[in-house]
Amino acid sequence: MNGREAFLAEFNVSRETQERLDIYSALIEKWNPSINLVAKSTLRDHWTRHFLDSAQIFILADPLPGIWADLGTGGGFPGLIVAILAAEQRPDIDVICVESDTRKATFLRTVLRETGLSAKVASERAEIMPPLGAKTVSARALAPLAKLLGYAERHLAPDGRAIFLKGAGYEAEIAESLETFAFRLDTYPSKTDPGATILKLGDIQRV
Repeated sequence: MNGREAFLAEFNVSRETQERLDIYSALIEKWNPSINLVAKSTLRDHWTRHFLDSAQIFILADPLPGIWADLGTGGGFPGLIVAILAAEQRPDIDVICVESDTRKATFLRTVLRETGLSAKVASERAEIMPPLGAKTVSARALAPLAKLLGYAERHLAPDGRAIFLKGAGYEAEIAESLETFAFRLDTYPSKTDPGATILKLGDIQRV
């Protein structure tokens, strides 16, 4: 079973969603040599390493209706995968991909145009752009947790939640973050990387 087959076996999606994922996949392969959207070593396995990895975040988030802000979207993870899945399963979610790199932002807009998605791309830095009032904030491989919590504090609505994918050192990052922030935390093992953990946080406040 290849990566695409594994993804579609894990997530029962419509033919329209499959077509959008296929368009996105083709655009990654076309653009990656010039922009380096994903590491070259993961390009051949991007359905598992990036698509499935991002889709699990969408499922675990159990998002509230409203804005989902994905910070540092890069090549589209998890923001574009969230937008593709939400178009079918959660049309009450409005995805905003925040990406300050103008070349990557251009790529993201190209994917949105080619797939017919209504998500938005903000070519701004998360720490200085106006607060978004998001119900969900996500990030993958962007910054240490303490910094991510600062972004979440800025952009989350009062009842909003943050969901971050972190690597093996996440416990130390949590301990460091507790010096500045209080929060409610749930952790989930990653389905695609045994060394990664997904953090779901709410009630984020400075102490």
